[in-house]
Amino acid sequence: MAAFLPSSLGAAARQDNTNPGPAGSAVYELRVYHAAAGKLPELLARFRDHTVKLFDRHGMKSVAYWTPVDEPDKNNTLIYILYHPSRESAAANWKAFQDDPEWKSVKEKSEANGKLTEKIDSTYLALTDFSPPLR
Repeated sequence: MAAFLPSSLGAAARQDNTNPGPAGSAVYELRVYHAAAGKLPELLARFRDHTVKLFDRHGMKSVAYWTPVDEPDKNNTLIYILYHPSRESAAANWKAFQDDPEWKSVKEKSEANGKLTEKIDSTYLALTDFSPPLR
């Protein structure tokens, strides 16, 4: 599976194409959202209409978003990867995102009829020394 990044992100990734290491090393964050029963379309709409723009506003660079094509995850899973210049910036950006009044409003309105997710998994990743450069 080829991954593509805007050229500025690809350059940053190539400059720090290392194993997990010192503070300040670039990281990718793999996130898996397990949607509540019947809520995947609403979750996708929230991302499409609001969340991605808010991520951008808070310095979180989207790499790609996927939904599985096979059961059992086909109708209840969203998978995506974000790029962060460092773990420290990831933590600061997530805090700013969570504290954003627009996000709080969007989340509240989108969950008026119940939560959209049952579980969210997050894993931070570092490129290996043999990984091809991301474009």
